[in-house]
Amino acid sequence: MNRLRRKTVIITGASSGLGREMAKQAVAEGARVVLLARRIKRLDKLKEALEKDYPGSDVRTYRVDISRRADVENRFAEILADINEVDVLINNAGFGVFDEAHEAKWEDIETMFQVNVLGLISCTQMVLPYMKARKSGHIINIASQAGKMATPKSSVYAATKHAVLGYTNSLRMEAARDGIYVTAVNPGPIATDFLTIADRSGSYAKRVARWLLQPEKVAAAVIHAIGTDKREINLPKLMNAGSLIYALFPRTVERIGRKAFFKK
Repeated sequence: MNRLRRKTVIITGASSGLGREMAKQAVAEGARVVLLARRIKRLDKLKEALEKDYPGSDVRTYRVDISRRADVENRFAEILADINEVDVLINNAGFGVFDEAHEAKWEDIETMFQVNVLGLISCTQMVLPYMKARKSGHIINIASQAGKMATPKSSVYAATKHAVLGYTNSLRMEAARDGIYVTAVNPGPIATDFLTIADRSGSYAKRVARWLLQPEKVAAAVIHAIGTDKREINLPKLMNAGSLIYALFPRTVERIGRKAFFKK
């Protein structure tokens, strides 16, 4: 229960969904958690609940909009001045909007890249110098199965997650020289508010309801991987198998699966 004792874990997008669940499980493992999100009231409410459930726990909350570089720089400067150490960064903040390419709104496209890609890179750059100086640390990037296999109506979202995987794979090789682990997490659809925003019609969520991952299960896999050299976490296994087959036989998968893919 104290596997992460004395470890400082920063989690972005911690106010709800997967981020919230990872925060709970990290505290249960004895970690000091630093929770980041735009919705500070939700963070403070979560902090209060965690401190009640785990007396003596160390929970810090900071409001940050990771789509804004200046905001990220200022907030991380404050965090590092307060605690002066970072063991784990979990880049969890992100969102998607499902539209066909010709219908995607430019403001949605910009925001997805700012949050999912640039925000993730920005937060990573804030902690890397500290981890490199200490010759240890772990960066965990929440990507998606969409980063391995794109489907209709998610062209922009898939593009951002392809970018996350490209960045993560390169970073992993660079960081290994300094004893820093880098893990990519590629979940399929999770039963969180993500789908409420991404799928405005609600039809996709209904169609995949039986396949939805529970955030508790994904969070457990992520928290368990902290401090290990796990390259990737891929869930669910069946969807990951589809991604692997797609990598080998893309034309065949696209032809056979086209009708099903368009049901999103």
